[in-house]
Amino acid sequence: MVQSKKRWMVLILVLGCVLPGVAQTRRNVLEGTEWTYSVAAAKPDATLPNVLLLGDSITRAYAADVGKELAGKANVYYLATSASIADVRLPRQIDEYFTMMQPIHWSVVHFNNGMHGWSYTEEEYARFFPEMLAAVHAGAPGAKLVWATTTPIRTSQPSGASNTRIEARNAIAAKAIAAQHIPTDDQYRLMAAHQDLHSDDIHFNPEGSALQAHQGAARILAALNH
Repeated sequence: MVQSKKRWMVLILVLGCVLPGVAQTRRNVLEGTEWTYSVAAAKPDATLPNVLLLGDSITRAYAADVGKELAGKANVYYLATSASIADVRLPRQIDEYFTMMQPIHWSVVHFNNGMHGWSYTEEEYARFFPEMLAAVHAGAPGAKLVWATTTPIRTSQPSGASNTRIEARNAIAAKAIAAQHIPTDDQYRLMAAHQDLHSDDIHFNPEGSALQAHQGAARILAALNH
């Protein structure tokens, strides 16, 4: 019964975001490769709080280092996906993950989404951003949230990815999270000063990922101790 209520809550919140624009046809654009990847804490300690890192391949790259930084302080899990904001699958994947991981109680969810879905406009990003927020709130009720800004790229991509668009998406997200008083882990600003640490046009080398993890872990600890 509790799970049924949670699923209905996700549906109601999502519909509440979508219905105002129901006259517009919702697009769903798939990328060439679609994927999801999740890793649980290797040896979770029942006496420690549980932390979820939710993002994409950037998050996946620094997740292990966050786990090391928070060793003895929190159990660190992560879910990475190529599904983007505006993709109807994203809130469903989030809901399914939280359902799969029950009965874990989540203390902090550190989340990001913005590096995929370049076929969607920034207007669509803004329109559907609340879906992600609703799914996280529903799946981790009572958890403290930390929003991570999307990182800069080295060179604009044929997919449509560019730092101008990343900055626009970060600005859209900033308004949404400010309305809910969610703190920010500004990964964009951090890595804009370390463009030399890219391993390719999108991702960062181990040194760059370690820098990201160090800042992310600090923001998570601040949320845990607040």
